[in-house]
Amino acid sequence: MDMDMDVMEIIDMMEETINKASTVPLTGKIMMDKDELLDYIQEIRLVYPDQLKEAKFVKTERQRILDEARERADAITKSAEEMQEKLIDEHEITRQAYEKADQIRDMSEAESKELRMDTERYVDDILADVEHRLDLLLRKVREDRDEHINS
Repeated sequence: MDMDMDVMEIIDMMEETINKASTVPLTGKIMMDKDELLDYIQEIRLVYPDQLKEAKFVKTERQRILDEARERADAITKSAEEMQEKLIDEHEITRQAYEKADQIRDMSEAESKELRMDTERYVDDILADVEHRLDLLLRKVREDRDEHINS
């Protein structure tokens, strides 16, 4: 028999042999060559272990591929979740930075306005003091002039 056959082919050949076998009249039994049937059984025993090993290998390999695919899917999912979290964090950081920038700008504008007002008060106070001193000086000059004219 051919060693490249699989178990199903051998079983098909056995079935064909059984169907072609001579029947014993009135018994429903058949007459078959014992050695031929034993040859089929021996062939199954020879082929079956290889096919069983191959099937186990295929099953193991299938499970390995499924496990690997599951691991890759989990890794991709984890990576996507981390990226999403990072983007959310970056968005939050950006939002907080804009808020802080707005606070700093508002504070700077308020301080600038206050400084401008303080500067204007200071300049006005200095000018008022200069004006007062000039008034005093002008009075003194007038008094001295009047005294000079009247003397």
